[in-house]
Amino acid sequence: MEFISQHPVLVASIIKIAVLLFIVMTALAYLTWLERKVIAHIQSRWGPYYVGAHGLLQPLADGLKFLFKEDVTPPVADKLVYTLAPFLALSLALSAIALIPFGPPNILIPGLGQQVFAITDINIGLLLVFAITSIGVYGVALAGWSSNSKYPLMGGLRSSAQMISYEVALTMSVVGVVLLAGTLRFNEIIAGPHGQSGYWLHFVPRWNIFPQIVGFLCYITSAFAETNRVPFDLPEAETELVAGFHTEYSSFKFAMFFMAEYANMITVACLATILFFGGWLSPFPDSWTWQKFLPGAGLVLMGIYCAYDTVSEMRGIARIQLAVVSLLCLAAGLICLVPSVATVILGTFWFTTKVLVILFVYIWIRGTLPRFRYDQLMSFGWKLLLPVSLANLVATAAWIAYGWVRHG
Repeated sequence: MEFISQHPVLVASIIKIAVLLFIVMTALAYLTWLERKVIAHIQSRWGPYYVGAHGLLQPLADGLKFLFKEDVTPPVADKLVYTLAPFLALSLALSAIALIPFGPPNILIPGLGQQVFAITDINIGLLLVFAITSIGVYGVALAGWSSNSKYPLMGGLRSSAQMISYEVALTMSVVGVVLLAGTLRFNEIIAGPHGQSGYWLHFVPRWNIFPQIVGFLCYITSAFAETNRVPFDLPEAETELVAGFHTEYSSFKFAMFFMAEYANMITVACLATILFFGGWLSPFPDSWTWQKFLPGAGLVLMGIYCAYDTVSEMRGIARIQLAVVSLLCLAAGLICLVPSVATVILGTFWFTTKVLVILFVYIWIRGTLPRFRYDQLMSFGWKLLLPVSLANLVATAAWIAYGWVRHG
């Protein structure tokens, strides 16, 4: 207790880190479930269905499987680098999420003045996120090299070339947003003096997606390549490289690469939300006070649907599992309908909703588009994406300079 009283800020930060890690790790597990279910429906299959109601316990079963499988290390591998590579990939992916503001900065911890919905808020947040994510290429490249096998080596080489190439276009695509906002601080990009608060014509949100639609398309395309997702998953091309850079990995080390990939997807979706879609700002005018009850109403409706599904569809242990989910949704929904609670969580609700929509697009693309050839991949990045992102940057700078000259 004495330590807590002497270091309240440190204790509050540790608690926030622990809560964020729990939420993110849970999200990573159920993002795999969501991807398998969505792609299954696209391809007219069931997907995970038997492990828990609607397969909701499938992530737990997968986690236990990876945890207890035999961990085989190739005898010719560089054991130190081979072991450190998945830890490097996952730790860097999780570190970037610590800089994301998941809600408005005016929700503070009483007595400390710290933001509730952010671990830290620094004035170079965007620059630091790009610095952390740019190092992530080492995890994949070193995994391919340290395995001392030809297929992982090819995957590591492809990954190095691909991620470094598309990182240039990714960075250029967001500089236009930085010019418009005049800052690298996330909260100011969202709601600063030159941020995205307010409306055009009293109903169109002043989000950067409208003046920066070209920048957004360049960003999201580069982000697909940066995270090695279809149609840019050449480092993992199973038809050519068995499984690419992680061919020689097994057990939990193998799972850590997938966790890092999904963590990077979440980071990309969070950055897209902050830079182009207004972050935690609502798409509706503030005068529409009914919108603060949307989170609670949505949870209550989900609880009612789950309760109906429990009675009409589930049998045996699955009925008990889905009944628990129904009760949790209803209880959380009723709590969120309390006006004081609804006001606090509204920003986080909108932020999370936008992130989930972008993640759904990620999954949708994987279920519909074929993989590029490697020469097409590199040509597209250097010959099309980079020139377009540079042109968008020049046009944005010219527009801002014209505005300065016009208004003196």
